[in-house]
Amino acid sequence: MTDNLAAVLDQVRACRVCELSLPQGCRPVIRAEASARLLVIGQAPGTKVHASGVPWDDASGVRLRQWLNLTPEVFYDTRQVAIMPMGFCYPGRGKSGDLPPRPECAPLWHSAVRELLPNIELTLLIGSYAQQYYLPKDRFTLTQRVQQWRDYLPEFLPLVHPSPRNQLWLKRNPWFEGEVVGHLQRRVAEVLER
Repeated sequence: MTDNLAAVLDQVRACRVCELSLPQGCRPVIRAEASARLLVIGQAPGTKVHASGVPWDDASGVRLRQWLNLTPEVFYDTRQVAIMPMGFCYPGRGKSGDLPPRPECAPLWHSAVRELLPNIELTLLIGSYAQQYYLPKDRFTLTQRVQQWRDYLPEFLPLVHPSPRNQLWLKRNPWFEGEVVGHLQRRVAEVLER
């Protein structure tokens, strides 16, 4: 199974499907091993991650690791944690921040990768793009989905994006860090201890 996953990851990293739409070219960012038990699905790499090739290698990643109560060594240990964004390459900049993830990536690659991750016990859906793709089609807002996080367990846990741009959201929703992050830390510890 590991050989098949390695082959699919090589194909993802070689993907050029949306190359003409990417202002900084293709540099797909993904990390996984078949033994991983936690899957982190985010949005798309930002400019810093595009430059380094390391997922969550920015301020958002620092906050995410705090929420998970994981050191960088554990977070980046692909034997335990798989990391796959909705869009694998930096999509470019829009008027109010980065553009949405390219829509080609998830339908093209997510199923193939997830089928080769048989040990995943929890998938974190970070941000509205991941939630809209994986959760039942509804009219809920991101805030409503995150408030109803228990409804998606045990497979999924929807989270707000840990971007510094979401500081106001976090201030308006103090229940998130008290209630959701507390559960998240306990559940991640359980998943990774096995």
